[in-house]
Amino acid sequence: MNAARAQRADARRNKEALLDAAAAVFVAAGVEAPIRDIAAEAGVGTATIYRHFPTRADLIIAVYRHQVEALAEAGPALLAESAGPHAALARWIDLFVDFLVTKLGLAAVLQSDDPCFDPLHSYFLERLEPVCAELLDAAAAAGEIKPGQDAFELMRGIGGLCAGAGNNPRYDARHLVGLLVAGLRG
Repeated sequence: MNAARAQRADARRNKEALLDAAAAVFVAAGVEAPIRDIAAEAGVGTATIYRHFPTRADLIIAVYRHQVEALAEAGPALLAESAGPHAALARWIDLFVDFLVTKLGLAAVLQSDDPCFDPLHSYFLERLEPVCAELLDAAAAAGEIKPGQDAFELMRGIGGLCAGAGNNPRYDARHLVGLLVAGLRG
């Protein structure tokens, strides 16, 4: 029983490493990067990737979901270990910005006519909006931000600031998001 459990944990770690490698390659070279590049980054053969993800769309969806889950799990962890709720919120928003910036390369794919990508936006909101709301509520309850902040509105605003950068090197989305987060204090 323990060997089976260890093997499952090992297989899960291998799959997570594969998804992390795919995400890194997607950021660097786009979602059309050769599968062999992802395999090389992950230290596996291409057959391993195809065994887990028969199509590129399957891989893209899995990478997206994997990163949404990591971000969703980070919220409560940051709240538990942070110096205060506002610090946890600020750190989570920083991770959210990282997520959004890396996803800008996927925007065209995620907004394509391929129906397999349709549920991803709903999934994103269902998983992350409650986490953001929990962080906002904790910071408000601690008196660290103004109460009544809307998680969806904040996430959408951050998304707009991140999307506004385009390829302009003078546009610093992280700086603007920092001003937004500072403004939550009142």
